[in-house]
Amino acid sequence: MMIFFYIFIVAGIFLGDLWIKNRIEAGRTDAGGNVLGRGPEEKAPRTLAGGRILLRRYHNRGAMLNLGQKRPGAVTVLSVVLTVLTAAVFLCSLGQRGNRMLRTGLAFLLGGAFGNTYDRLRRRYVVDYLSFRVGWKPLGRVVFNLSDFAIMIGAMLAVLGAP
Repeated sequence: MMIFFYIFIVAGIFLGDLWIKNRIEAGRTDAGGNVLGRGPEEKAPRTLAGGRILLRRYHNRGAMLNLGQKRPGAVTVLSVVLTVLTAAVFLCSLGQRGNRMLRTGLAFLLGGAFGNTYDRLRRRYVVDYLSFRVGWKPLGRVVFNLSDFAIMIGAMLAVLGAP
C-alpha cells in the first residue's frame, strides 16, 4: 500500500507544477486582477508573503542557474537520461523493505525531474516562476519552480536515507 503513497508524491509534484506552469504561461489573472505572466520574463512580478516572494515568469533554456543555456539539446538529453536513471532506481527501491526516507527522497526527485524534463521536451525551455526578495542580490535574481524545490528536497532526503 505504501507504493501508492510514493506514486502519489511523484504524480502530485508533477501535476501540481504543471498546473502552475500552464497558468503562468497562459498569462491568466488571479481574483484580484493581478497578471500572472506577461512574457518570457515578467516585468512586474506579483508579490506574496509581504513582498518576500515574487511570482513571475521566466523561461530557462539551460539547466540550474542557466548552465548549458547555449546547448539546450545537450541539457535535454542529460535531463532525460538522469530522469530515466532516477526512475529505475526508484522502481528498484519499491521492491525492498525499509528505508522509507530513501524512497520518499527518490519520489520527490522523480516528481521534480518529470516536471522539468517534460518542459524541456514539450516547450523547449523550463518555466520558472518563484524568486525571493532577499538581501543578497545574486540569490534574488534566481527564479525557481516547484520541481526545483522537489529535486532539492528529494536529493537531501535520498542522501540522508541512503544505506
